[in-house]
Amino acid sequence: MNRVRIREIVRKEFIQLFRDRKNRPILVVMPFIQLLVFGYVVSTDVRDIKVGLLDQSRSAESRLVSQAFEGSPFFRVTHRTDDPRELEELLLRRRVDVAVKIGPDFSERVRSGRTAAVQVLADGSMSNLAGVRIAYTLQVLERLNQAFIRELLPQRIEYGRIDARVRTWYNPNLESRDFFVPGIVAVLIMIISLLFTSMAIIREKEVGTMEQLIVTPMRPLELILGKTIPYILISIAQMVAVTLFAVFWFDIPILGSAVLMFLGVCLFLLSTLGIGLFVSTISATQQQAMLTTFFFIVPFFMLSGFVFPIDNMPVVVQWLTYLDPLRYMLVIIRGVFLKGVGMDVLWPQYAALAILGGAVFAGAVGRFRKRLD
Repeated sequence: MNRVRIREIVRKEFIQLFRDRKNRPILVVMPFIQLLVFGYVVSTDVRDIKVGLLDQSRSAESRLVSQAFEGSPFFRVTHRTDDPRELEELLLRRRVDVAVKIGPDFSERVRSGRTAAVQVLADGSMSNLAGVRIAYTLQVLERLNQAFIRELLPQRIEYGRIDARVRTWYNPNLESRDFFVPGIVAVLIMIISLLFTSMAIIREKEVGTMEQLIVTPMRPLELILGKTIPYILISIAQMVAVTLFAVFWFDIPILGSAVLMFLGVCLFLLSTLGIGLFVSTISATQQQAMLTTFFFIVPFFMLSGFVFPIDNMPVVVQWLTYLDPLRYMLVIIRGVFLKGVGMDVLWPQYAALAILGGAVFAGAVGRFRKRLD
């Protein structure tokens, strides 16, 4: 291999890439915009649950129910009404998240020691959110129930209890930002490296310079290295920039080794660059290459466990996730960021990335060289 020829191809690729003004915001601005979106907008945390209240009892006990919701940091009583249809209308129009109906005999039943029903209606159009909101609502009512029992039975009852002392590791405050932001580093690397690698080679075909490169003394492997090295450097530079942004802007510390994360990114790039080369061999235009690239990006994203837990997927789909390099990279990057684990824990992910990336890159390079020859 001739280093000078590779260096000149790399230099030409950088000039072509940054000469096109449309590429600059994608390379420089887009990663930070996506990081801000995932850091501030995408959140599974459930806060500020709007409650609509229908109190037909109008008693001291029913007012305690209202006070229990108002005293919770998760709830906000936004509407009070005497009309059951208006309460259902508020839920239908999504002006409240949870509707609570207190029957007219609520106080009487509580004071007589009988069961007093409180109807809770939740907007189930977003099932996950509805489940969490119902769970929080039941916690509030359970605490109020315990208070009523203590009031009715003031004598102290001694008995053995289960004392659960819960402590959440790796993300003590259960912040979804700490979960999403490290993951977006891997997603950005995948999108940039995969998309631009395929587009760079197709661009040569479209403008007719690929034939000129082929007739030069340059070997196919030198051309492949010259075309892929710029995107390796760009991906690593983006990883560093986005990681620093996550650490200093979102205050998410890296508890593990940055060297391990760098090694994981290098292995991950084997797969994404290999797929980019493969796409370039089956596409004739940049539009085809872009559409084919998204054919890979969307399934990789959905099957990676970035948002949806892999264990909740059907068994056949879980097997398919083993072919997704993003799955392994997310485990590595979250392990390094949040858990501070090392190679003794993450080595299966590195081995899987090395095998998968090596096979994909070797196959893509072989197909690309064959077409050049």
